[in-house]
Amino acid sequence: MYIYVKRGLDILCVVVAAPLWLPLMLVLALLVGVSSRGGVFFRQKRYGRGRRFFEIYKFRSMYVDAPRDVPTHLLDNPDAFITPVGRFLRKFSLDELPQVINILKGELSLVGPRPALWNQDDLMAARDRFAANDVPVGLTGLAQVMGRDELSVEKKAQYDGEYARRMGLGLDIWILLSTVVVAVTGRGFKEGGS
Repeated sequence: MYIYVKRGLDILCVVVAAPLWLPLMLVLALLVGVSSRGGVFFRQKRYGRGRRFFEIYKFRSMYVDAPRDVPTHLLDNPDAFITPVGRFLRKFSLDELPQVINILKGELSLVGPRPALWNQDDLMAARDRFAANDVPVGLTGLAQVMGRDELSVEKKAQYDGEYARRMGLGLDIWILLSTVVVAVTGRGFKEGGS
C-alpha cells in the first residue's frame, strides 16, 4: 500500500521543491555547457523496478570521449575522464539533479535502491538474494547514506534488501534528511568506488 502513497509523495515533493531545484539546475546546466565540449545532459540505460529498463538523466560529468557504459570503478584511471566541473558535481551528487525528470515520469522514486547500470549483473544478482529488485528504485537510498562509494556490491545489496523490508514513510524521511548531510559534506564519496 505504501508504494502508492510513495508515488504521490514523490510528485508532491518534487513540485513543491521546484523553486529550489529549478534555478539550481539552470545554473549547473550553464556551467556544464560552457566548461567542456558536449551536451549538458547524459542519458544512460538503467534497471528500474522489477528489472524493467529506463533511461536515467544526469548532468554530463565526463568528457565526450569517455567510455559510455562502464561503471567508474571499472575504469583504469577514472580521473582522466572526469571534467573539472564534473568532479565537483559528482562529489556533491549534483550530477543527479536532472533525475527529478525521471521522478515525474514515474521511473524513479525519491528513495529506493539506486538504479543499477544495464550491465551491472553482479549488483542485480546480489539484490535478487536480498529481495531488493521489486521495490521502486530511487534518487537516493539506504546504501547511499550508509557508505555510498565505500561499500562493496554485497554490502550495498544488503542495505537495499533492508530498505525493501522496512520501506515506509519514517525511513524515507530519515534517508532524505541523511542524504542532505551526505551530499553537503561529500561523506562516503570515493571516485572510482564500487
